[in-house]
Amino acid sequence: MNKIILDAATQAKLNGLTESLELHDEAGNLIGYILPPEAYAAMGLMPAQPPFTDAEIEEAMKNSGTGRPLEDILKDHGYS
Repeated sequence: MNKIILDAATQAKLNGLTESLELHDEAGNLIGYILPPEAYAAMGLMPAQPPFTDAEIEEAMKNSGTGRPLEDILKDHGYS
């Protein structure tokens, strides 16, 4: 998803995005719809948030190398 940073004047024109909004071009053609975050979340459309921070992932990557081969794990679970 692309991201656009709005200045205060543009955000004011959009009513602070407190309700759903239609965007039209100068000719009146519909360009798209804007939903406030609450409406977007209620529809189950919010992008997934990673369960770990970048710092946690980086630390885990430093401590890697203590695992077992997949073949051994599969054998332990009856997949040989």
